[in-house]
Amino acid sequence: MGVRRDLKRARRRTGLTARVGIETVADGHGVVREVRAAPLAPRPATGSTADIPFTNAAEAPDAVVLRRERQGTWHPVTAAAFAREVTAVAKGLIAAGLRPGDRVAVMSRTRYEWSVLDFAIWSAGGVTVPVYATSSADQVEWIVRDSGARHVVTETPENTATVTAATAAHSEHPRLWEIDAGALDRLTALGRDVSDEEVTGRRTALTPDSVATICYTSGTTGRPKGCVLTHANLHAEAANTVELLHPIFKEVTDQVASTLLFLPLAHILGRTLQIACLTARIEVGHFPSIKPDELRPALKAFRPTFLVGVPYLFEKIHDTGRATAERIGRGASFERAHRLAVRFGAAHLDRFLGRGKGPGPALYAAWALYDLLVYRRVRKELGGRLRYAISGGSPLERDLNLFFYTAGILIYEGYGLTETTAAATVVPPLGPRPGTVGLPVPGTAVRIADDGEVHIKGGIVFGSYWNNPDASRQVLSDGWFATGDLGSLDADG
Repeated sequence: MGVRRDLKRARRRTGLTARVGIETVADGHGVVREVRAAPLAPRPATGSTADIPFTNAAEAPDAVVLRRERQGTWHPVTAAAFAREVTAVAKGLIAAGLRPGDRVAVMSRTRYEWSVLDFAIWSAGGVTVPVYATSSADQVEWIVRDSGARHVVTETPENTATVTAATAAHSEHPRLWEIDAGALDRLTALGRDVSDEEVTGRRTALTPDSVATICYTSGTTGRPKGCVLTHANLHAEAANTVELLHPIFKEVTDQVASTLLFLPLAHILGRTLQIACLTARIEVGHFPSIKPDELRPALKAFRPTFLVGVPYLFEKIHDTGRATAERIGRGASFERAHRLAVRFGAAHLDRFLGRGKGPGPALYAAWALYDLLVYRRVRKELGGRLRYAISGGSPLERDLNLFFYTAGILIYEGYGLTETTAAATVVPPLGPRPGTVGLPVPGTAVRIADDGEVHIKGGIVFGSYWNNPDASRQVLSDGWFATGDLGSLDADG
């Protein structure tokens, strides 16, 4: 009954208020207008995100921090090996003329080289500008021109052709490096005459307030705006996430925690998750597609203990399980398992909210049966070790969340924006009341303006839009970011 044991232990840890000091502020009518969550990780006085690989290498050189896929096999990458590779690529960037503060655009799907490049750019004193691999030439032209990127790293010949066409009319053409054409090997060779001390000097010159990345928004209301995020912003999101969630991932599974990243690293959620995992020395693998049919074989091979995805992924996993059951003549059994899962999870939710006693003996007996018939198969499709997931982007349908909960996979949900360095609030499994987005992440405050707009303040909030002071003034005031979203706070915040 390993899954039942994990569920029992996990339920004791799903309440965020047990780990975070929550303070609510009400108006004169007793209506809660602001909620504040105390930080779990202090703001650093010195250093930057670039230090993480080198801290890991110094403290635990043999710890496996990443796994790299080659010809269907996942090979371990130790902390020492990763730091050496980051240093070698950083030296190449310096030899190629990268100056402190220069922007480097990276146009690639999610893959191991993206991670190396991100930390290498920072270690050389640069600023990473992520670009979606699917971006059009017009989008690339704007991002490269607005950011002033002097170097662009692409993944494929097609990406290179897009960048070449996009920047053809620029007075200064960025230097191009293509991953599929051996960009990292070329940079390593180019930097052989650059000393390690040069990299160390540039890295240690960075401060928490140094710009780490410029992430361009979708541009649904005009030209994409570049959100300027500092190393302090990345630390606030990643370090507080580690303190809040890392003990759960480690303790409940009784096995080495690992995750397979498949969300685009051009999205801030994937980047901050990667930073959090490297901070906690949780093994990270990369996969370039979010398509469920392509992802499932990789999940079976990598066997992660937790995932970060979007609701569509969890919907497809559920629907595939149903289709598989129907194909082998067990469709009715799957439907009964689904209905039971909703009842079982809802009973736990009622107990959490003080409205009931939880599942009775009959429900537990039925759960044990369908765990053998259905839920175990769902877990097997996801590698067999998965116990946790984080879902973002849009709300996850309630019955689907209850299904995965009963199947032994507890899903956290989050709400956030690029301007808040990813998640600003977190919803624990079965923790919130339906229809809420949970509580602020540690070190963050949320308030509701008079017109109902949600405002957010804290270490995760960006400082400005790149080259756009007017847009910055429109949404930032005294550290508060006006999200443009409407919301309200209940009595618990």
